[in-house]
Amino acid sequence: MKNYIYTTLLLTFLSFGGLMAQQDAQYTQYMYNTMAVNPAYAGSRGVFSIAALHRSQWVGLDGAPTTQTFNFHTPVSKRVGIGLSIVNDEIGNGTNQDTYFDGVFSYTVPTSENGKLSFGLKAGGHFLNIDFNQLRNYGAQGAAVAPVNIDKKFSPNFGAGVYYHTNKFYAGLSVPNFLETEHFDRSGAAGGTSALARERLNLYLISGYVFDMNRDLKFKPAILLKAVQGAPLQADLSATFLLRDKFSFGAAYRWSAALSALVGMQVSDQFMVGLAYDKETTQLGNTAFNDGSFEVFLRYEFKTRYNKVLTPRFF
Repeated sequence: MKNYIYTTLLLTFLSFGGLMAQQDAQYTQYMYNTMAVNPAYAGSRGVFSIAALHRSQWVGLDGAPTTQTFNFHTPVSKRVGIGLSIVNDEIGNGTNQDTYFDGVFSYTVPTSENGKLSFGLKAGGHFLNIDFNQLRNYGAQGAAVAPVNIDKKFSPNFGAGVYYHTNKFYAGLSVPNFLETEHFDRSGAAGGTSALARERLNLYLISGYVFDMNRDLKFKPAILLKAVQGAPLQADLSATFLLRDKFSFGAAYRWSAALSALVGMQVSDQFMVGLAYDKETTQLGNTAFNDGSFEVFLRYEFKTRYNKVLTPRFF
């Protein structure tokens, strides 16, 4: 049964019948991982910031997706920020692996005493690996598994975004990858061509606000919308509370997909850790081989020459 589900998932991702609209990786703790989706976020925290995230999707299901992100960014002047973003996404125990490397640049324009509007650009590339040998025992009925692997195929890409924020509010719009690269072109039955996978343009909208409930408690709702041609609109809604600027806890909902619990701790002015657990609301969530999805997020920020973090750590 585990092999059957594993095979079904892989053949869904690696469809031979036509073009597949490929989505970027998803995150439950997107409110802390903004650099992975919007280059205009670079330098917005006012300090040198390093962040890493690991996500294990559908734990207990053999070959389920895993995602790792690593990024750092820093302001280099009052208006310019730079950074580096790395995202690794894998499914099928290495059958399909995508790795993105991007250099990031942002330019910020003050719009009011507290408001800032940033424009961001990113440029880099994407390495694709597909090992069809791991599917040789799992061919779909009536379809042969292609014998030719894809090994570290490089595709250049670039993206852009805008990001507005104050001490309490933020909103961003971004397209991380503009180029729609086709992978694994092959001759069709009628002499035409088709592609196993195509990188699609993903559009992100992220926003959130910080409400002061009392002196010790803050309420932080947030939303992330992701749209890509050929796939349903994805909406993530979250509601978390921040206690004494140190402990965060709350819940999230991924539309028609999952319910999530989030907890976090600001261990010090410099170090933060966050955890998230997703429970699928789809039929997959009711299977005996799926124990949900887990995320771990870490962030470390270096002190400034003034020996303190200058910006709020709300987002």
